[in-house]
Amino acid sequence: MSELKLSDLDLAALLCSRVCHDVISPVGAIANGLELIDDPEMDEETKETALDMVRSSARTASAKLKFCRIAFGAAGSAGALIDMGEAGEIAKAFVGEEKVKLDWLAPRENRPKQQVKLVLNMMLMAMAGIPRGGVLTVAAEGDVFTARAAGDRAKVPDAISQVLDGSMELAALDARLVQPYYAKQLAQSASLTLSMGMDGADVLVKAS
Repeated sequence: MSELKLSDLDLAALLCSRVCHDVISPVGAIANGLELIDDPEMDEETKETALDMVRSSARTASAKLKFCRIAFGAAGSAGALIDMGEAGEIAKAFVGEEKVKLDWLAPRENRPKQQVKLVLNMMLMAMAGIPRGGVLTVAAEGDVFTARAAGDRAKVPDAISQVLDGSMELAALDARLVQPYYAKQLAQSASLTLSMGMDGADVLVKAS
């Protein structure tokens, strides 16, 4: 029995919802900051604080949009190559430095677009395994890609396991769970097998 799949329309809609979910917070913070700046009753110190919030939120929104463009979007024509080093820089800006430290060990080389998209999506899956933060290590060697997450109480989320093994009902897929579903489809399109499990105390996402 073949595994059920989302329709193209449903997949596109859920991915759009995922992108909106990622950027709505910093964009909302920008709007709130601008309202404070425009308020004639606000003192200069409060306006300066609001301006700092706008600057920070604008950088965050830009980083998230650049990441989503590659991870979920077209990012070039069909069959395009993407610089893995550039993808790593975009990934580091997306992750930031507050909760998770990203070690991007993939060599700087041009890779097929689908492979780079897959690696970025694997990174997101690994991050989901360390909600308290930690260290995330991404590597690529030949046709083997890994994203290792080490952190306090690292574990593989049950819902992601269900998505990967095909036991998740399609009706239960939402904007959050569509991401590992999409990663699985990317792996299949690249003739790779995607897995996520524990390797000692670490969460390991692997495609090979």
